[in-house]
Amino acid sequence: METATTLTGLLQAVAEKFPTRRAISVAGKLDLTHSHLNQLVESAANHLISAGIKPNDVVALTFPNTVEYVILFLAVIRVRATAAPLNAAYTSEEFEFYLSDSESKLLLTPLEGNEPAQAAATKLKIQLGSASLIKTTEEDETKFAFSISLNKPESESDLNSVNSVNSISELINEPSDVALFLHTSGTTSRPKGVPLSQHNLVSSVRNIESVYRLNESDSTVIVLPLFHVHGLIAGLLSSLGAGGAVALPSAGRFSASTFWKDMIQYNATWYTAVPTIHQIILDRHLNSPEPVYPRLRFIRSCSASLAPVILGRLEEAFGAPVLEAYAMTEATHLMSSNPLPQDGPHKAGSVGKPVGQEMAILDESGRVLENEVNGEVCIRGENVTKGYKNNVEANTAAFLFGWFHTGDIGYFDSDGYLHLVGRIKELINRGGEKISPIEVDAVLLSHPDVAQAVAFGVPDQKYGEEIHCAIIPREGTNIDEAEVLRFCKKNLTSFKVPKKVFITDSLPKTATGKILRRLVAEHFVSQV
Repeated sequence: METATTLTGLLQAVAEKFPTRRAISVAGKLDLTHSHLNQLVESAANHLISAGIKPNDVVALTFPNTVEYVILFLAVIRVRATAAPLNAAYTSEEFEFYLSDSESKLLLTPLEGNEPAQAAATKLKIQLGSASLIKTTEEDETKFAFSISLNKPESESDLNSVNSVNSISELINEPSDVALFLHTSGTTSRPKGVPLSQHNLVSSVRNIESVYRLNESDSTVIVLPLFHVHGLIAGLLSSLGAGGAVALPSAGRFSASTFWKDMIQYNATWYTAVPTIHQIILDRHLNSPEPVYPRLRFIRSCSASLAPVILGRLEEAFGAPVLEAYAMTEATHLMSSNPLPQDGPHKAGSVGKPVGQEMAILDESGRVLENEVNGEVCIRGENVTKGYKNNVEANTAAFLFGWFHTGDIGYFDSDGYLHLVGRIKELINRGGEKISPIEVDAVLLSHPDVAQAVAFGVPDQKYGEEIHCAIIPREGTNIDEAEVLRFCKKNLTSFKVPKKVFITDSLPKTATGKILRRLVAEHFVSQV
């Protein structure tokens, strides 16, 4: 397994080394071993070849978190095509943008379909198909076959059934194959298309395995959507690549009410989530605690800043170290992480040390800055994309001085741990004073009556920008603006205290639960 240069090669080696170990489960429904999973992937890959899918074709997939999706994703990259996972909740207009931008040749959905996605694909003259896993015998619970059904092409420009390759055995995956096409979350700008190669994928999977010491004894429950890089790479592929196991909730999505039941049933040793989901799990624990919790090696948090107070509450509640990490789509997820206890201290408020890549803090001229000095976080390594698709302007800005520029401001402390200050575009400039909204978020969340919080900048005639915030109160409390401001004045320097507080019951988020600071600002500015 050490010599695998592609993700596909790594997973095939895992199937040979751990053929009978559990690979993937759907809660209460089925279990597949690594060997069986590999067989189903090869079968689905042959279906795709028969359907005319060729290397470099883009295949869009829009599924909930199902085993069909996992098999199809791995089958698409096995035939040297590019998988483009899409959020099943998109509108028809959103599907149209993403399908068009990725230049998809085929859209695959579950058997029940997805009306907005199919409408968009039909409008763009993209071929449609559906897939399902079917039980071959009622007597044997382990016998399954994979079925893919395609609509008949409408024209010669659609998929052609004639393929120069007759069988999957004739195809050899290459490290340079573009395996995954994702879009940035678009939290501060229009989503950009990010192509990621087999080499990017296997490099990131190995980085994640190494820092968390994942192995064949590990098991996790997937709580994040698999159309996003966090759940796909950190939760699913890194587990499979280590010979470990994953469980998918039976409903195809995260449910706080069944989470710990699934974690116990599948002997979970860890899980990874975004701060919003950690808070939901914490609230569930406070309001309806489980009689027993599994012994976890660690809990991982990524995709948004985790307030130190939330980290502390998680550790106290579940008796496991909470390791905050830093990642982005362009880096095939992981860039830095706090270590396991045996490998060093984990620091609340820090996203840890670089993992498997070079990282530097640069000023605007490309000079590397010393410790404790704020600058832009820049990276380079085997896991980093070679560039955005068809976006010369974005590539010119992102790849300067031999580094990829993340757009995040941060600094290294004297121990080499990275601390993030905020996105360059989200820093609040109040009369020349630069305010990190992340710092204000952390103070707001440390109030016992605040469940969720976000600070943001708004235009101001006197200072150029002023700071406002929005909070969601914890259930059963009646916190008001005056109390929030009193608390902030006690815990923040005066110029960082929000000028206005909005009390709300919801905040706009990405599909993975990351609060969209830009949209929050736009929404509440219109109410002033």
